Amino acid sequence: MKTWGTELVADLGQCDFLSITNANNIRAFATTLVKAIDMKAWGEPQVVHFGSEDKEGYTLVQLIETSNITAHFSNDTSSAFVNVFSCKPFEKQVVIDVIKQYFNPRIINTTLLDRIAYYN
Repeated sequence: MKTWGTELVADLGQCDFLSITNANNIRAFATTLVKAIDMKAWGEPQVVHFGSEDKEGYTLVQLIETSNITAHFSNDTSSAFVNVFSCKPFEKQVVIDVIKQYFNPRIINTTLLDRIAYYN
């Protein structure tokens, strides 16, 4: 088994409601994060609002040369769910610092995963 890359999974609680319901803020987060972790963006961040009732919120997809950054924001709970996956190394703390800057969560729970490549 060989490690293909790393995925940071961040569950954010009690975020600033106005920041997670603002498409421009979410786009700015993606742009800043790509630069902060020294990645190369492929296209513009896609930020789409959809869902209903307790599932309503924005979703972010930012392709990067080495994989992707995704996030979903819950209006109902003021929570956010951020994933950064890359085969190029990045610093976990840098991601957390950018998250704090843009969404001001009171709770941050992270898991760092090694993604495994299986070769024939």
